[in-house]
Amino acid sequence: MDTQNLKAFTLVAETGSFSLAAQKLHLTQPAVSKRIALLEEQLGAGLFDRIGRNISLTEAGHALLPHARAVQQELDAAAQSVRDLSGTVAGQLRIATSHHIGLHRLPPVLSEFSSAYGEVQIEIDFMDSEQAYELIMHGKAELAVVTLAPVREASIVTLPLWPDPLDFMVGRHHPLAHQAGLQLTSLGEHTAILPGLNTYTGQIVAGLFDQHQLTLQVSMATNYLETIRMMASVGLGWTVLPRTMADESLKILQIKDVAIERTLGIVYHRGRSLSRAARAFVEVLSNPAGVAR
Repeated sequence: MDTQNLKAFTLVAETGSFSLAAQKLHLTQPAVSKRIALLEEQLGAGLFDRIGRNISLTEAGHALLPHARAVQQELDAAAQSVRDLSGTVAGQLRIATSHHIGLHRLPPVLSEFSSAYGEVQIEIDFMDSEQAYELIMHGKAELAVVTLAPVREASIVTLPLWPDPLDFMVGRHHPLAHQAGLQLTSLGEHTAILPGLNTYTGQIVAGLFDQHQLTLQVSMATNYLETIRMMASVGLGWTVLPRTMADESLKILQIKDVAIERTLGIVYHRGRSLSRAARAFVEVLSNPAGVAR
């Protein structure tokens, strides 16, 4: 079974598009279609249903996909093993990270790493931390630098890096900004603007309210923290943000007997052998300004 045909199949399945798969493979769309047709002919089964512009996997396609992914991961590992023999830190490193971490934490790390290991081509995918975990689980990214999940997954290696205290905040003209001796019940009387409750940060806040048997009134949810800060600053509701995001437009609320934080760090799959480039990146993250070249 031709591995290039399998790679084309995997990309079409993941992107839901022959044209997007062709772009990633640097091929024409007819070339990708031909590879899929050859694979279907070899297997004696159709792999995709094509209804108008919509593409979906057939039953045979669903059966093939995990095996095709496993083959690709093994080939990548084999190629990396050969590169590692040279002792050179080089090749491609794909990292998944959140917009917040990419904006506030990674820039100096990326600068230091690129200076030390100029032969590594870094590919960064920006997304929610929860989506990054999914990429790691399915072998689509080697490393992720994310908000760590409140509950550990056995197949994921977790390396905590930065404690990230969270504060309750409101705009300067919000009614809560002028109240003293605030308790969590006070927040329950006002609407909140929060990250989605399906996110790890949202789960921390929701868990706190559940613990105190309080109702959480969420008027608006978005996973973009910069947007949340803007909406809170104009008085649309209270919010919870990393302490590092506080500015003059917001007031931090001191809530009696309440302190919450999340942890940012690195995750990768326990069953995956990290490339030299990935190991070097972990070293730079763990020991900034102390790279051994």
